[in-house]
Amino acid sequence: MVGKMLDLRLIRYFVAVAEAGNVGRAAEQLHISQSPLSRQIMQLEEQIGVALFERARQRVHLNAEGRAFLAEARALLANAERLEEFGRNLASGSAGSLAIGYVEGAVHSGLVAAMLKDFRRARPDFHLHLRSRRSAAQLEDLRQRILDLGFVYSPAPDGDPDIESTLVRREPLVLAVPEDDPLAAIADIAPNHLDGRVWITVVRQPGDTNRAEFIAACARAGFMPDIAYETADPLTSLGLVSAGLGLATVQESLRSAAPPGVIFRDLPWFKRSVSIHLAWRRNDRRAVIGNLRKAVNGE
Repeated sequence: MVGKMLDLRLIRYFVAVAEAGNVGRAAEQLHISQSPLSRQIMQLEEQIGVALFERARQRVHLNAEGRAFLAEARALLANAERLEEFGRNLASGSAGSLAIGYVEGAVHSGLVAAMLKDFRRARPDFHLHLRSRRSAAQLEDLRQRILDLGFVYSPAPDGDPDIESTLVRREPLVLAVPEDDPLAAIADIAPNHLDGRVWITVVRQPGDTNRAEFIAACARAGFMPDIAYETADPLTSLGLVSAGLGLATVQESLRSAAPPGVIFRDLPWFKRSVSIHLAWRRNDRRAVIGNLRKAVNGE
């Protein structure tokens, strides 16, 4: 048979009597009558099946079992207070946990680091779980409540009933060139300089940026690339550029992350960019979500 759970009110009464050493004095502190307090203490003793006090006239003294019980009772009340405070913090958005998805471009652009820095400073007790996901997978995880926020390349379509998003960063693509390549000596590179050259492309994610979109953009610009290598991320592409294996376009924020042997040139006429969107559930009205969105936008 499962025992009845102890009432925290009885535990508080017990601690008050134990610390006062007198039922009447404890009753005054608790703002209740002495007789009901005595009955509550006896109820507690009956429930746990052991006497906690030695009673002598107007005074009560803890026995050995009472002293042991007092230590645990104090710990229980302290934990209950912490739990109550934690609940208030959850309601206010100052404690809890969130799962945040991201694509690699959000990391390279500094968006994730900036958000974490500002948010951690304001809410040191909050736990953030970061998960690398493709854009489509993030949107599905948001719908399934696996994620709370997502940094994506491709947002949900306008009018999506579940997911809302906003553009938070758009970066132009820059050309990465091996430092010993003849192109390194050209300040303003034109489309004819790139026609037929060997290229390294990033196959980031289906539906985000892919080979077909890159080739179409090159054709619109007036040149055709010879794609010899495809990589999973732009940092690997830059490593191949450093080795002299070809050219690549990467988001502008990766200039500072390039290995030795790579130089960059702007391509103002190349109409492609990396766009990062922040996505969340439309019906998620938690204050913490609004605060994170503001942190991403630098508000």
